[in-house]
Amino acid sequence: MKKIRITYWIITILFVALMLVATIPDLMALPAAKDYMVKLGYPAYLTVFLGVAKLLGIIAILVPGFPRLKEWAYAGLAFDLIGATYSEIASGIPPSGWALMFVWLFLLAASYYYYHKLPKHGVNVLQ
Repeated sequence: MKKIRITYWIITILFVALMLVATIPDLMALPAAKDYMVKLGYPAYLTVFLGVAKLLGIIAILVPGFPRLKEWAYAGLAFDLIGATYSEIASGIPPSGWALMFVWLFLLAASYYYYHKLPKHGVNVLQ
């Protein structure tokens, strides 16, 4: 039981840390983040909106309780990562630029998997 909880938290913290590192430039509306968004074919003003949405998703995943909100957060972050990967591929960015996204998607899926595995074994996430 403890192994499942430890695995969940290691994977989740790693995923959240990676997402947070990617979210900070968006929240700060850094020129590089805006330029990258435009390079993908989106308006620059979408950068801050997506940064706020990702931050709220991160918070929802970390805060205990609120299972329905967590489900929405996992889904929203999955849509964000899948959409970003597709946008990078469609805009002609070489695989070296988007291949790392599959690591993020794997971490998201693993976190989600272990999140659902916790209640099955009667494990409290915070214990």
